[in-house]
Amino acid sequence: MNKPKQLLSALIAALAMLSAPIAEARSAKSKAPPIARPALWKVADADTTIYLFGTVHILPNGVNWYHGPVAQAFEGSQELVTEILEADPAQMQTLVMTKAVLPKGENLRAMMSAAEKAKYDAALKSLGIPVQTFDTFEPWYAAIGITTLPLMKSGLDPASGVDNQLSAKAKTQNRLHTALETAEYQLGLFDSLPLDSQKRYLAEIIKGLPEIPAELNKMIDAWKKGDANKLAKLMNEQEDDPALMQKLLLDRNKIWADWIKARMDKPGVVFMAVGAGHLAGRGSVQDELTAKSIASVRVQ
Repeated sequence: MNKPKQLLSALIAALAMLSAPIAEARSAKSKAPPIARPALWKVADADTTIYLFGTVHILPNGVNWYHGPVAQAFEGSQELVTEILEADPAQMQTLVMTKAVLPKGENLRAMMSAAEKAKYDAALKSLGIPVQTFDTFEPWYAAIGITTLPLMKSGLDPASGVDNQLSAKAKTQNRLHTALETAEYQLGLFDSLPLDSQKRYLAEIIKGLPEIPAELNKMIDAWKKGDANKLAKLMNEQEDDPALMQKLLLDRNKIWADWIKARMDKPGVVFMAVGAGHLAGRGSVQDELTAKSIASVRVQ
């Protein structure tokens, strides 16, 4: 399943925000907490330090990543910066109804050819989901829902995601927690994708459904080893939709690099945690910083 890996990564990020209307699945328990050493970078001048930490939005339970330089960097910071802040469930429901629902009278399965509909219905039935579940939703939202269940059945859990864990730590420690984007903005990125592109990627998700847990586990393994180059190849470099890459990855990397440059003018220590795909490969946040003559140093 080469084509939709960047979309898969973006969909995984959305799982941290959304509760798809599907049956719950319980995560498998880890036999032993594996040690992870994910990549960490630092940008610093005389009075400002910004740590750049690439996150995975969904993990197996019990992965031990909070130790060493990562824990030291977080504990020594005054501010946590993530992609978004945790949204109120009622607010998220309103956003979903605004950003993810098809215009009145339109139907997702009615947009499909007979062959596409047969494959789609078969996929939902294989997951134990009624085929009508996403009829009123846009294709990107259906892709999120269809992606969720096999991941959770394989032992992956959005609640164990790095972003959620960091947010909880910041709350417990009364640490300032700000965000680069809003939930409305992120959902708007998906909503603004051309309908044909959404339908194409939904079809790819359906086609590659049995491979999704294995593909994501490859990404997680590379993340745990701190192998940014491999992660970039898995997540970004096989993507063949330039418009999608530009909207979901490259444009945001440029905006975030601008944010870092501006933040360097204010003293303090910041722990910035964003999806690991943004800190890997060509056009990464670090590449954008280099273009602005701002050096980033690998810490772990």
